[in-house]
Amino acid sequence: MKKVYLLLLILLSACQTTTPTAEASPTTTNIPPATETATTLPTQIVPSPTVIPSPTLEAIKISAKDGMTQLFIPAGKFTMGGLDVQRENDELPAHEVYINAFWVDQVEVTNGMYNLCVQSGECNPPVEIRSDNRNEYFGNPEFQDYPVVYITWGDANQYCTWAGRRLPSEAEWERAARGDDKRNYPWGDELPNEYNSNSQNFIGDTSRVGSYTEGASPFGALDMAGNVWEWVADFYRMDYYAKSPAENPPGPLSTEVFTVMRVIRGGSFQDDGLDLRVSNRNFIEGPNPKEPMNNSKFYGKSSAKIGFRCAADE
Repeated sequence: MKKVYLLLLILLSACQTTTPTAEASPTTTNIPPATETATTLPTQIVPSPTVIPSPTLEAIKISAKDGMTQLFIPAGKFTMGGLDVQRENDELPAHEVYINAFWVDQVEVTNGMYNLCVQSGECNPPVEIRSDNRNEYFGNPEFQDYPVVYITWGDANQYCTWAGRRLPSEAEWERAARGDDKRNYPWGDELPNEYNSNSQNFIGDTSRVGSYTEGASPFGALDMAGNVWEWVADFYRMDYYAKSPAENPPGPLSTEVFTVMRVIRGGSFQDDGLDLRVSNRNFIEGPNPKEPMNNSKFYGKSSAKIGFRCAADE
């Protein structure tokens, strides 16, 4: 999923424009049976006062729809982009960005939360119900508080809409992860380790959301580095930072890109410090409505290493 081949795609399709829409993945035949947890809210991951800085401790709300704890991110400026020696070309230039106040999910959306949407008939199940090394994952009560995976961009977008929220912009995601200083990881500048993140195959699969309190961001968001990559709203364009607006950048317009790539952030349980940096940008295929509906390209890609979290306006 690295970025070099994108330049070739741009040259080959410079005359094309796409306008992907948020499509749900096709209904699969391996829908897990409803369990007792499917009709009740999953376990709430309640923030700890020792993790969340006191200015945001009062700015917490619980979603009545799925039980998600949401954190208030105040309006403000921060430096977006690569600042360390590992920075890559698509992280440049580092630039100051103003972001309006918003809410962000404290943790990644879990299997239990996502299953509420499936049981309501508003969401299709994940493309596969396994995880990387577990055959029975989605729908298994043992893993209801683990991040849902095998979710396409359209699936994630549909869930956030159902929950009364939306996918965060790439800039919102980075502010929630970095805060107001110039740290390289959500927790600071210390390299990823077995105490601050589920990364580098320490575990070899997903972990229960919110397990790594030492890895909390300045606003108290958890698992923003490691566990699973997270979909954000934006299309991917390598040179976007060179011309993005200084206030609330929405990401490139569909008419400004030549592929259906969407941005993913945060790294996964398999990735190392390079990918877990808050400025790191990656991408994977989003939905492509120009493809036939019976073609997987219509819905885009999913992975055992990709999940998501939602955001909401103030």
